Amino acid sequence: MPAETQVRARLVLIGAPGAGKTRLGKRIARLLETEFIDTDKVIVAEHGAISEIFDRLGEAHFRGLERDVVARSLQRPAVVALGGGAVLDPGTQAVLAGARVAQLTVSAEAVEKRIGGGKRPLLKDGIEAWVRLVDGRRETYDRLATRSWDTSGVPLDDLAAEIADWVRHDSDAESPDDTTHAQKEQAQ
Repeated sequence: MPAETQVRARLVLIGAPGAGKTRLGKRIARLLETEFIDTDKVIVAEHGAISEIFDRLGEAHFRGLERDVVARSLQRPAVVALGGGAVLDPGTQAVLAGARVAQLTVSAEAVEKRIGGGKRPLLKDGIEAWVRLVDGRRETYDRLATRSWDTSGVPLDDLAAEIADWVRHDSDAESPDDTTHAQKEQAQ
């Protein structure tokens, strides 16, 4: 993305595979009456199945395609859900510096039933692979997030309403130390 291009996305969702970025993002976009973009779905529409891209061309090639799709998507006034590994690319990280970023987290127990089906190439070895993957990305997710929500046991409609309200009304949304009501309750 050229330096002079501003991020127009109303909200960017990042987080572990299976945290609910797509399902929650659709709900948030509906509440904000704006477009929803799932960057993985854009990649599939433009280039084919992600697992096939990984198999044929490798992860590095996929991350380049992903970086381009993320940069284009952030130019739209939308809710944008990034693939779990999009944040690994330094170019993507740089673009996210100007965005309102919500990190979605999820426990291993809650995600275990969500990651089946073989659609996630980096998770074909099950929950143990997921745990290693998330542990390796945690610092990056935390560093890029403006605010975080856990999706493990809270109804998605409730989370969507809370996040949409934050986008609409929180004038201090850039504070990375901000926590949600649910997080404060969990800490007690």
